[in-house]
Amino acid sequence: MTSGSQARVVVSGGGIGGNAVALQLIRAGASVTVVERAAAARPGGQAVDLRGPSEEVARRMGLMPGIRRYQLDERGMKMVDSAGRDVVRMPAEMFDGKGGVAEIEITRGDLNEVLLDAVTETGAVDYRYGEWITGVAQDEAGVEVTFASGGTERFDLLIGADGLHSATRRLVFGPEEEYSTYLGGYMSYFTIPMPNTVEPHWFTMHSVVGGANVGIRPDADPATAKAIITIRHDIDPTLRRNVPAQQQLIRESLAQGGWISHEVVAAMDAATDFYFDELARIEMPAWYHGRVALLGDAGYCGSPMTGQGTAMALIGAYLLAGEIAASHDHLVQALVRYDRQLRPFVAKAQTLPPGGVKAMTPRSSLGISAGHALNRFMTTKVMKPLMMKMLTRTESYELPDYPTKPVAR
Repeated sequence: MTSGSQARVVVSGGGIGGNAVALQLIRAGASVTVVERAAAARPGGQAVDLRGPSEEVARRMGLMPGIRRYQLDERGMKMVDSAGRDVVRMPAEMFDGKGGVAEIEITRGDLNEVLLDAVTETGAVDYRYGEWITGVAQDEAGVEVTFASGGTERFDLLIGADGLHSATRRLVFGPEEEYSTYLGGYMSYFTIPMPNTVEPHWFTMHSVVGGANVGIRPDADPATAKAIITIRHDIDPTLRRNVPAQQQLIRESLAQGGWISHEVVAAMDAATDFYFDELARIEMPAWYHGRVALLGDAGYCGSPMTGQGTAMALIGAYLLAGEIAASHDHLVQALVRYDRQLRPFVAKAQTLPPGGVKAMTPRSSLGISAGHALNRFMTTKVMKPLMMKMLTRTESYELPDYPTKPVAR
């Protein structure tokens, strides 16, 4: 953007990617409107980690002091049998701190709160909760956006950061099924009281015969935890937005689960942050069309199985805002450069763990035992070089530098 000009940008989606790109664009002098369909910021969510380039982005954006305040005390990951006995233990320092639990872990809701605080401090954002986009029409000079409330406004750019089932993608790029690949299962998470039988500070998982996995992950509040449930299942369109059917599937999948499955199911109905969705990957030939760009899960969801969703959203937001700020009025070309810069990172970040959802959710007792044996083998010294290569595949990505206003660390 040239001095004296102020690009008008509308961001669809008030999650991590949307708020991160809004923050950087405001700092670069843009006029930013954020629309978020929910009535307020969504709390909770499972833990996410920052490592390598995503940690560096957070540092450059000045977010680390806030992140440190909310940082979780996670000390490792382990697997237990149906009686809750340890089968595999992986302390956080194993694999030089680059394993399943990283040095910096924070709940998704708390990270979003850090971003929202930073956005609010700018005093320069037009934030609209309970609003969403229903129509998009663009020409060479700008984008005309129609809102659910009935109004129509014109902007220089539209950024779709509205998740796996992005309305922006559907309105501008075409139907979801053209870009989405179902990965063979569903995932749910919600807050529960911390079970007395779960070791504090450890992310604990248990495989259930029939093709399910129950995880208990520490929360910011030691009195609560996040239940994370993965279910291997054929795709079922009737589950979309059908909470009673989703919860019934969880009950059936965990009915003979052992360990604390019954406690998790009993707490599910009272959860105020219940989340359930399919495991899917979004792959697109381009993340831009004219003056519209997609960010995060809307453009390149890898599914929670990759463990890279937050990294892709933060790095994508940093690159997109940086290219727009450096565009010198060539905003469309900024979107092209954003796509080109981000591709190498996403290509690695979307890689699924070996075996995908099938490896995570064996159907038989024999398969579960085999999985435990394999995980024990993966923690041995002989396997460390291979594991380190897998776990650090995105850390060699070099972030470009963008000139920005000084941001306090």
